[in-house]
Order: sequence, then structure tokens, then C-alpha cells
Amino acid sequence: MTVEATKETRGFETEAKQLLHLMIHSLYSNKEIFLRELVSNASDAADKLRFEALHHGELYEDDPELKIRISFDKEANTVTISDNGIGMSREEVIDHLGTIAKSGTAQFLSNLTGDQKKDSHLIGQFGVGFYSAFIVADKVTVETRRAGAAKEEGVRWESAGEAEYSVESVERTERGTSIILHLKKDQQEFADGWRLRSIIKKYSDHISLPIVMQKEHHGEDKGEKEPEDETVNTATALWTRSRNDVTEEEYKEFYKHISHDFSDPVKWSHNRVEGKLDYTSLLYLPSKAPFDLYNRDAAKGLKLYVQRTFIMDDAEQFLPLYLRFIKGVVDSNDLSLNVSREILQKDPNIDSMRSALTKRVLDMLDKLRKNETEQYAEFWQEFGQVLKEGPAEDFANKEKIAGLMQFATTHTDTDVQDQFLDSYLERMQDGQDKIYYVVAENFNTAKNSPHLEVFRKKGIEVLLLSDRVDDWLMGHLMEYKEKQFQDVSKGELDLGKLDSEDEKKEQQEIEKSFKDFVKRIKSVLENEVEDVRVTHRLTESPACLVVGENDMGAQMKRLLESAGQAVPESKPSIEINPQHPLVEKMDKETDEDRFADLAHVLFDQANLAEGGSLQDPAAYVRRLNKLLMDVS
Repeated sequence: MTVEATKETRGFETEAKQLLHLMIHSLYSNKEIFLRELVSNASDAADKLRFEALHHGELYEDDPELKIRISFDKEANTVTISDNGIGMSREEVIDHLGTIAKSGTAQFLSNLTGDQKKDSHLIGQFGVGFYSAFIVADKVTVETRRAGAAKEEGVRWESAGEAEYSVESVERTERGTSIILHLKKDQQEFADGWRLRSIIKKYSDHISLPIVMQKEHHGEDKGEKEPEDETVNTATALWTRSRNDVTEEEYKEFYKHISHDFSDPVKWSHNRVEGKLDYTSLLYLPSKAPFDLYNRDAAKGLKLYVQRTFIMDDAEQFLPLYLRFIKGVVDSNDLSLNVSREILQKDPNIDSMRSALTKRVLDMLDKLRKNETEQYAEFWQEFGQVLKEGPAEDFANKEKIAGLMQFATTHTDTDVQDQFLDSYLERMQDGQDKIYYVVAENFNTAKNSPHLEVFRKKGIEVLLLSDRVDDWLMGHLMEYKEKQFQDVSKGELDLGKLDSEDEKKEQQEIEKSFKDFVKRIKSVLENEVEDVRVTHRLTESPACLVVGENDMGAQMKRLLESAGQAVPESKPSIEINPQHPLVEKMDKETDEDRFADLAHVLFDQANLAEGGSLQDPAAYVRRLNKLLMDVS
């Protein structure tokens, strides 16, 4: 049976075209990584065949020994990477090689600067895979046939890495995939056995699949013997080896194999558990956040193996969502080879493993925090906001997660989040029994919040929170080491022992003397505020707005409103600083219309000081102009 002529020419999708152009012109400094990426893909193809063959053994087609073959032709100036893995159908070839089907692609491309060195680093965070072939080749030919398909269903894909590629049906006896790289004239160094072997040893020695090359003969008998193959890598699953037998470089290259990341990992934890459960884990902490980190629906999780047989790429059941940046492998002897995502969700052993792996990651982070301050600061900058999701999702480890968090505080008054809660506790004043914090839309609004005035006067440290997740975080983080958190913008301020008895008596007397003034304000602002009261938290501002102890914070309210979600109705209270000159002048005002204008302006200014928006800006401007005219 012959194959019908089915050749067609198609255009790359726009994003694939952009990335191709960038790769060809930017990754000049590390060209040899093309082999690492293509070998890694071949290894994945073998893993997928093993998994599908658990239920369909016929897919092996009398060829059960999975391997990767690398060959070269100096005269033709080509390098060929072949595998006998799962292979691809015509539709899969178009999907995988003509499109970049990866979440975060658009965001990745929008971050490109045009600076080749910087963009090369960004590519490392994105992962390059198959397209790395065009770093060294001016034409790439792919021949493939899916396991189980007829030999007439082979597919040839070819492209020069520009705007188009061709796809045609061909006869192919072997299952799996061969990638032929037609090297550029200035890349002939890669059509060399020694060069290829050294790259494999450097980047792919950990691959558990044999990588074979034709044995090179030297001397007079060259060409007289039948060609022999030799395995050029260790071909043992790295996580099954003893930690003492694995070098630091091998750990790093294995991370790049499973993550397709150029950057080295920050830390890793390799551990074998024996007893009630029997499993091995190798967990990595990346140095750079992926572009889809904040997409909670993106693929995440560990590579799952059962008795060294690959099961799935993104097994999210083994770590909570707030640790979705962790990469790694878990290999269990206690799970069935027929395990599926649905079965994983119901297996009680998974809960035990998840708990233990979560603890291992948090311990790894804690060691980094204590021993390598600069590296931890870099980790926090990349992944801190995701870790802040933890207290709401992981009650059992809430305090441990809180201990890993870094905050900006009034101790340093900079927007750098570099202060731990333990440091805050060490600096707490005698008699202080709460951890104080303020939440605002941005750092400057938090730093300049009028709610901080009395705290600055008394030298009491306050956490300055301005990340989008912060208000939500503090709704779940009630205490740390038996010290309760207190939002300084909620409820009536009670500093407890931090106020002297004399100060408390003075406050009571002032409240009595301003009783009538408070009533006047309340009558004017009754539709805008829940309550009016004299405050002792202000030293410079005339007034501030305070929400109820159990009401939603102003930042959370703004976030929900901007997302179009319904927000429960609530009014703030306004607190008046009786020692401010403006308030003293208002107290003496006899013109009730002018007094009302001043009260409304006072309320609107307090709202603006917290980063809020005015319900009626025109009325505010009108009142302010009127008052200014009176002054002149």
C-alpha cells in the first residue's frame, strides 16, 4: 500500500514565529543546549509510551527496549536524534510543532526587551523545547509515527524556522520520532562524535533511558567490523541513586530536564522514605518564577512515577496549591500502576505523602531563610505573594508559613519586604501584646497612613502591607506565636499597657469636652458614617476613617468592586483629632452651613488619605472652593 501525496504548507502561529526568531538570534552564547532539550523530549516520549502500554501492551510492536539514538553525518553536516517512544500522529505534529501550546506565552512575549542578553535569560524561564533545534540548524526535518499506527501513517514535518513549515504523509516502519538537524555552515562542530558525547555527559547523563551512539573505532581495523552501539550515559533514574553518588551538577541538570528551565535551582531535597509508606522524592526550589505562576488553573505538580514507571507529568495532589512553584519527582512503591488522577484523589496514602512532602518543602525554605539570607530574599521576591496564599489553604502549617513571610515595616520605612515576624517580636515594646499592621493599595499610601501617627510617636513598629493578597491573607492569619494581629485601621484603638494611666485619664477628659462637637459632626454626616468619635491615634491629621472590627477592609472592598463583585454595605466611622487646629477652629464655628461644608471636606480628605475615591468629587471641589473664597 502506497502513501498518498498529502503534502501541505502551513504558516506558524504568530507567537511561535516570534519565539523562533528570538531563539535563532538570541541564544548564541549557549548553543549546545539544543541537544539537552531534544534528548529531554525524547525521554518524555518514551515515558508516555510506557504509561500507555500499561493498558495496551501491543504498542511496543515487538520492540520493548526503549532508547534514544544519536547519530551524525559529517559529509551531509547533519545530526539526528531518534527515539522509539510514543511518536506523533499528523494532527499531533501540527499541534505540537506549529503552535506553542503553553500558558503564559503572550505574557512572556510582552516582557521581551529587545536586549539579547536579557531576552536570552527570559527564554530560560519560559523553556524552549523543540524550537531549540533552530539555534544550530537552518532546516529541521521531523519524521514520526505514532505507536500502534500503520506504517503508512508516518508523518514528515520540515521547516527552515521562518514563516512556514510543511507536513506530508510518509511510510515509516519504526514507531517513534527522528529529528534531523541540517546544521548551519558555522555549526559543523556538532557533527562530531566526541563533541556530541561530551554534551550528553554534561547535560543528559541522568536520563534513565539509554542514549546510544555508534562506537567509534580507531586504528587499522576502522570500517572492517560491524558497527557497534554503545550507551553513552549512566542510564539510571537519578532519584533512585544514593545522594552521595549524585553530584551537584547532576542535580542541577536533572532539574533543567524536568522543568525545561535554563536557570539553576536554588535548593533541592532528595529523600527516601521507608516504613508505613515507601517512596522517594526529589524536590526543587526554582530561582525564577514561571510566567503562569499566578494562574491557579495552569498545569502544576510533581512528576509521578510508580515503581520507576512514569505515570503523569503534573500530579498536583502531592503539594498544596500555594507551593505550586515547586518542581520535582515522586516515585512510590505503594500505588498501583493503574493509578489515575481520580484514584489519587481518593487514596489515603496520598494525604500522608502530601503532608510529609509539604513539611519537607517548608523545612527546606526555613533552612534557606536561616542560612542564606540573600538567596532567601531573592526567593521571596519571586514567590512571596504565592506563599501568602498558604495560611488560608493549609491550617496545619499556618504558623510555619507565617514564619517564612517577609514584610515591609515602619522599622525600616522602605518598600523592601525584608522583615520577619520573629524579628518584629524581638523588637516589641514592654507591655505590647499585639502585632500591628496597616493595609493599603500601595506602599506609599500605607507608609503615610494617618493611622500610623500615634504608633510613630510612641515608636511602635507596624507592618506595612500593600500586596493585593494582603487583606485576604490577614483575614486568615489571626495570630503568630500567641500574639494577635491588629489592623490599626479597624475598630477603636486600644493600646492597652502602651498607654499610661495619665494618658488614659487625659483622653477621657478630652472626650467629655468634645461631646457636643461630636454630636454636631454626626448630625451632618449621618448618611456617610456609622459613628463619630474623638481619636487619640492622630497627631498630625485632623481626621481619619475607621472600619468596624469585623467589617471588610477598604483594600479588599476596592478589589472586589473592581472585579465587579457584590460588596456588603457598610459605613466607616470617622475619628476626629481634637488637638488639630482645624478641628479647634471648627469647634468655634457658629455658621452651621459653613460647619457642614467643613465636616464634609474633612470626611472626603480622610477618605482620600487612605487611597479611597470620592462618591461626589464635584461636590468636594465646590465646597473646597467656597471655603477658600471665605478665607480670602
